[in-house]
Amino acid sequence: MKSLNLLILVTLFLSCNSNKKKSVQHKKEDKIVHAIDFPGDIKSELPHLTSNHNSLMLSWVTRITDSTTQFNYSSLINQKWGTPKTIITGTNWFVNWADYPSITANNGTLLSHFLKKSSEDTFAYDIKLNLLSEDASDWQTELPLHTDGTKTEHGFVTVLPLKENSFFVTWLDGRDMAMDHEGEHMNHNGNMTIRAAEVSQDGVISNQILLDGKTCSCCQTTAAITSQGPIVLYRDRTDEEIRDIAITRYTNGTWTEPQFIHNDGWQINGCPVNGPKVDAIDNTVAVAWFTAAHSTPLVKLVFSENGGAEFSEPIIISDAAVLGRVDIELIDHEQAIVSWMETEDNTTYLKAMKVNKSGVKSMPISISALNDSRKTGFPQMQYKGDNMYFAWTSIANDIPTIKTVFVPLDQF
Repeated sequence: MKSLNLLILVTLFLSCNSNKKKSVQHKKEDKIVHAIDFPGDIKSELPHLTSNHNSLMLSWVTRITDSTTQFNYSSLINQKWGTPKTIITGTNWFVNWADYPSITANNGTLLSHFLKKSSEDTFAYDIKLNLLSEDASDWQTELPLHTDGTKTEHGFVTVLPLKENSFFVTWLDGRDMAMDHEGEHMNHNGNMTIRAAEVSQDGVISNQILLDGKTCSCCQTTAAITSQGPIVLYRDRTDEEIRDIAITRYTNGTWTEPQFIHNDGWQINGCPVNGPKVDAIDNTVAVAWFTAAHSTPLVKLVFSENGGAEFSEPIIISDAAVLGRVDIELIDHEQAIVSWMETEDNTTYLKAMKVNKSGVKSMPISISALNDSRKTGFPQMQYKGDNMYFAWTSIANDIPTIKTVFVPLDQF
């Protein structure tokens, strides 16, 4: 009986000690995570952050009514969001928790995108581009990116500044999944594909190309510009239903054959809706992703020093109860900051950690507690100056609004 009592006391002591440590840690995080008031209305969701490290913009959508949606953006000025500006308001949009609109800037020209339904079918929608030239006062709206005309899925877009006044765009494209009038696939493969193109400052589409003819159907794409050219990463799909992360690189005037960045061997008969994220400085590349291969959920990170031609062995960021939904930012050639979602003591958190390419990791910071449902969407992370900025959809009484915070880089 004495031994049992002693065991109970030790267990209680360790539990209390652990809770005290967590309480101290959360109090510390309260002092380093600084909130920024969101300038938009309630019923706002799907934030997207973009930065060239000199300026920072936030875009989002607001539900005006059950059928009307508005696409807005704001710029950060002196640690405050400026007055929101509206890009376009419309109906018949496809608004999805995982496939969010975006905005990107290049030398004063702004390019944004959203998804619009192309038929009454649930998963039939097109990518629409909006363009605002530096000297223009009004947006050109609903410009086409693709012209295949199929009533299929087109989405999961990534847009990056490319040349002085153009943009690189990559997206998932379901045109090969189109049915004929008898319900048969017009293309016998019937697969989701990933494609890319260049968009000029005038909205002209060029250099369209098929990157991979069979991919996972609803995981986010990601891309970066290295010293050699663009690289694109995405969740691939083999005939054996292996859905690991693949890369294709534009080098010496051509795109390389897609290859896995690491052989996780995740065999899954459905899309996990959990894409990778990449960042690059010159030819230094860092990639974060989620996998649940062998029924073990993990967030992983790899580095490359040659533009993505070869990668290091993966660094395990977290093997706790991770949900994934990752983001990554290189802060120099040696270090990256990774964010992800995981559940701890029945509470889900957005966490972030600094990682050196040698494998040295900082203590993770809990940015915020989050709702773990799909309504939270995919948290965003970007850095500007000496701070890392975060944005996500917060749910209160089933009503969404957007939260934004920043953490000084020296606190990681």
